[in-house]
Amino acid sequence: MCSSIVLCVDDRPEQLKLRKAALEARSFRVETATNAYAAIKLLEEASVAVVLLEYKEEGMDAEALAYQVRHRFPDVPIILLSAYAEMPEGILWLVDEYVMKSDLPDGLVRVIERVTRQNNTDETKTLAPSTSKPLAA
Repeated sequence: MCSSIVLCVDDRPEQLKLRKAALEARSFRVETATNAYAAIKLLEEASVAVVLLEYKEEGMDAEALAYQVRHRFPDVPIILLSAYAEMPEGILWLVDEYVMKSDLPDGLVRVIERVTRQNNTDETKTLAPSTSKPLAA
């Protein structure tokens, strides 16, 4: 069981409920945020292991939030969720991984486990954006 939090950020509450239920069924501790302000507040107050960020947000700019997380919380991995196969380089530079929605939930679970395991096994490492395209699950 993951003692740290998986933070899911999506402006659609119904999607957050589904994602939270799927991850909690696999023993993850999940918190949700429907906007960037709530996400940053949770990051400031809790032990967040990983941020799951929806690429296409109606009520917020996913790239701006990824930038804030990357610079204010550099040790917290960011996983981008998208239905798009091609992603703009600007956002890929900011995230550790991206997962196609067609790979949910199993592919997402594998990626969460991998990035949190990497972060936990190398505590001196500061996760930085990859210069190559993140791997899909």
